[in-house]
Amino acid sequence: MVELKGTIDEALPNAQYRVTLEGGQGVLAHLSGKMRLHHIKVLAGDTVTIQLSPYDLTKGRIVRRER
Repeated sequence: MVELKGTIDEALPNAQYRVTLEGGQGVLAHLSGKMRLHHIKVLAGDTVTIQLSPYDLTKGRIVRRER
C-alpha cells in the first residue's frame, strides 16, 4: 500500500470523500473500518492520510486524520 497525505474537499454519501492529494491529484476515498468503529469525524478541510492500492490509484482508504 502507498500512503499519501491529502485534504478533504467534499463529503459524499456512504462515508466516502473526495480528496485532493499533495501533488494535486483527485481521489475518491472511504473511511477505514477502525475510523468508523471509533466514530472519528472527518470534515471538509481536514488533512488526512490515505492508503492507495498500487493497482488503482484513483480510489483509496482514509486511515488517519491529522491534527
